[in-house]
Amino acid sequence: MLPQIPSRRGQRQRGFTLIELLVVLAILGLLAAVVGPQVLKYLGSSRTQTARVQLQNVTASLELYRLDVGRYPSQQEGLAALMAPPKTAPGWNGPYLRRAEALRDPWGNPYLYKMPGEHGEVDVYTLGNDGAPGGTGEAQDVGNW
Repeated sequence: MLPQIPSRRGQRQRGFTLIELLVVLAILGLLAAVVGPQVLKYLGSSRTQTARVQLQNVTASLELYRLDVGRYPSQQEGLAALMAPPKTAPGWNGPYLRRAEALRDPWGNPYLYKMPGEHGEVDVYTLGNDGAPGGTGEAQDVGNW
């Protein structure tokens, strides 16, 4: 006796129709159009927030440097004085930061240092992602003031 092969008429084909796939793609497209800009906005503001936190750490390191040496690093010594002892700092007891990357902003640019500062004794700041003064959003200046 031969095994019986079921006829195709009795079987129902499983799968998705083209219409169902197009509906799902349309829904995904709408979600991407609505959610995408919000996610990008959040990522931009998170870099600015990261810069604020990093600047607090650099400013705290400058305070430790001042306590040990008796002064802030000069304009010529710059923020590099937090990582390596300058010849003019006999009380240096660093490094004051764990990694040299802490002296770079979230966009990969070095933090700017001004001694004497315009907003305080020293200014440490970044010009944002555009590298130019002023701006809004990700391009805004972020400083320790």
